[in-house]
Amino acid sequence: MAAKRTGGKDKSKAVEEVIRDLHSLQQVDSETDKIKTLRGELPLEVQDLEDELAGLETRINNFEEEAGELDNAITKKKNEITDSETLIKKYEGQQDNVRNNREFDSLSKEVEFQTLEIQLCEKRIKEFTVRLQDKQTMITDSKSVFEERQKDLEAKKAELDEIIAETQKEEQGLVSRSEEIIGRIDERLSTAYKRIRKNARNGLAVVSVERDACGGCYNRIPPQRQLDIRSRKKIIVCEYCGRILVDSEINEPSVSE
Repeated sequence: MAAKRTGGKDKSKAVEEVIRDLHSLQQVDSETDKIKTLRGELPLEVQDLEDELAGLETRINNFEEEAGELDNAITKKKNEITDSETLIKKYEGQQDNVRNNREFDSLSKEVEFQTLEIQLCEKRIKEFTVRLQDKQTMITDSKSVFEERQKDLEAKKAELDEIIAETQKEEQGLVSRSEEIIGRIDERLSTAYKRIRKNARNGLAVVSVERDACGGCYNRIPPQRQLDIRSRKKIIVCEYCGRILVDSEINEPSVSE
């Protein structure tokens, strides 16, 4: 019987150590959160600017490609005009050597057709030129916006890098401490902790009972449940928000220590 009692005490102490580790882990992670809070919205702003620049770069490339196609289309139409002018000269020269009116009329129709072709090409060139000018304006404007956003990104990155440099050593220490504590906790429990922390407000997965209420959702904790929490013999979660509950005196040495 004595052996059983000793085992029970060892088990209780082991559970208390796990609860203390969970509480310590939360404190360390909360300190890391505070450091990240110093960065504010900068990481998101940097990401947004990088995304915007990527979009602008794609847009500029598309505009330049379209401008190139329009430029090629204009060159093609100019070449068609040259070909039509050559044919007109050819047909007009042939008209001087026709044998009858039928041949003359046939050549005249060819000249008329090529003249219409030239007029159509000139019309298309005007249309393509207007569209090309619009694309060139869009390219210029987009490049101007790109340069402005690039400067904004460089400034934001410099600001973020400065903050990271100031807090990097402290943050690395906290991360190492967090990993060390997690290494002492059962994997299922550490996974549950991470899940609760991810979904909880302010990243709080472990909270203490304050003024008879859960320190996370502020719902009232029944007296008997508070006694169970203070006993530290088992891990208890809030029935309302699912956070792990600890007593407010968790930082103080246990009676058995």
